[in-house]
Amino acid sequence: MDEVRNESKKLLLVGNPNVGKSALFTRITGVHAVSSNYPGTTVGFLEGWLRRSGDVWRVIDVPGAYTLSPTNEAEEVAERMVNEGADVAVLVLDATALERNLFLAFQTMERRLPVIIALNMVDEARHKGIDVDPEALERLLGVPVVPTVAVTGQGISRLLDRLPEARPARIALPGGYASETGVPGREERWSAIGEIIEQVQRVSHRHHTLLDKLEDASVDSFWGLIIGVLVIVASFASIRFLGEGIIDEFFDPLFEAWLLPVAERLSLFLGGEGLFHDIVVGRLIDGHIDFEQSFGLLTTGLYVPLAMVLPYVAAFYFVLSLLEDFGYLPRLAVIFDALLHRMGLHGFAIVPSLLGLGCNVPGILATRVLDSDRERFIAATLISVAIPCAGLQAMILGTVGRLGMRWVFAVYATLILSWLILGRLLHSILPGFSPELIVEIPPYRIPSFKSLGLKLWIRIRGFLLEAVPLVLGGILVVGLLDSTGVTAFLSRLLAPVFNGLLGLPAEASGPILLGILRKDVAMGMLGALGLSPVQLVVATVTLSMTFPCIATFIVLWKELGGRRMAASMGIMVFSALVAGTAVRLLLSIHF
Repeated sequence: MDEVRNESKKLLLVGNPNVGKSALFTRITGVHAVSSNYPGTTVGFLEGWLRRSGDVWRVIDVPGAYTLSPTNEAEEVAERMVNEGADVAVLVLDATALERNLFLAFQTMERRLPVIIALNMVDEARHKGIDVDPEALERLLGVPVVPTVAVTGQGISRLLDRLPEARPARIALPGGYASETGVPGREERWSAIGEIIEQVQRVSHRHHTLLDKLEDASVDSFWGLIIGVLVIVASFASIRFLGEGIIDEFFDPLFEAWLLPVAERLSLFLGGEGLFHDIVVGRLIDGHIDFEQSFGLLTTGLYVPLAMVLPYVAAFYFVLSLLEDFGYLPRLAVIFDALLHRMGLHGFAIVPSLLGLGCNVPGILATRVLDSDRERFIAATLISVAIPCAGLQAMILGTVGRLGMRWVFAVYATLILSWLILGRLLHSILPGFSPELIVEIPPYRIPSFKSLGLKLWIRIRGFLLEAVPLVLGGILVVGLLDSTGVTAFLSRLLAPVFNGLLGLPAEASGPILLGILRKDVAMGMLGALGLSPVQLVVATVTLSMTFPCIATFIVLWKELGGRRMAASMGIMVFSALVAGTAVRLLLSIHF
């Protein structure tokens, strides 16, 4: 691979957000892609490989930017990548918004890179009554221009065939502007862009379609909120349906048919008890192996991440990717902007929050889309405190749901109220201000299922690499702490807090403390304690709001730094104790 890297050519995909760069990247690299962070930053990008006509290309999907005069960290990275140079820069332009896209294209061409233009979304432009003449654009800019539709593959082969024709731009207009003569100012660029648009673009009247009307309604202050709530409810209903279906129809039968016989034979060989038996197979429940409660490396250690958590995480990322590629997520950000501004955030914080519902780790990493350290601290803290991951949600539904859905409602109502109240308090206490939401609203489009599949695979692969080792490590630590009496010691030490404030038995402290290793496993431990409905709700709320799992803890440290991470931890503990105590008092009055 090192030899291939040394002999390869470098190809940059450059363009505004939501112009189809990711779909084009998927088309030309397939599944051979990795996600990386740009050195010294928290901005991620995709990198893949393309072989064409004997050449090997290292393809880099540059972070979407509106300008190379940076206004945020993503644009800083985009500027640095372009300035570092490449053998070819493919400028991906949205044919439905050519005028806006040409500004970044001009700035890139001024770097004198060999350039080829992918005039993308020509099908959508045609549907909107926009006709762009690619030959005229090619003649004016002096670089190859290829019409493409990345989601269907139209024009991609022609684009790749013309890569050897890429060359520095030659912009010559009647007004006398030419990029070779010097770096123009902003007004000069827009003037030149205006002249180009007059010569290459024609717009004709077209009646609004049903999809157009839906686009307008989804950002309306009233109907947009209705649609947003319906989309969220439908999304999580779909996630639960898909997750439970995968578990019931595939994973449970698979584990029962293949893993259970192996575990039972191993248990019999080890004598059914003892430290080694309890660590590897787990403790027998009423003389039998229970995948949820035995807490052995071979049983619970594999069942929880693969059979209980993975189906919900996969279903969540499938639905999220579908909404993302369809073009709905920016509209959701606009709808929630007013609410989130009251919490010191802007509307795009809804995206990390939704990601956090799948897994807190990518949710916190996604706070990089926010503009300031203050916003990132608030968003990361709120995700860690009040947004349960898919694994924890699965256990809440499975454990608390057995008592009735009203108890599940009590858990989620407490988390939502905590999210709102804590966000408002942090906004009031922390210095700084909430920036305005500036976001490009893309048109609705039919997703490319190949692109969606690649995105889903990358996210699931990341989850498996992170989750399975941590769960196995957590199960091992739980077994060792329990066997050596450490759990019992901590339970006695914290008994006054758990008994006095939360009304919980001392043994509930063990699972709650061990939630830092894996909260879904800790939830299973709480379910085995025989708590009353009120106690189980209090314990679940406390567990959900205290220390995040170890992976989230590490990411918080990385993203926030040691001092701010410690502050976030202190906020978590205080919020959990206050919320748990309040829930205990309220529920004790009514039940």
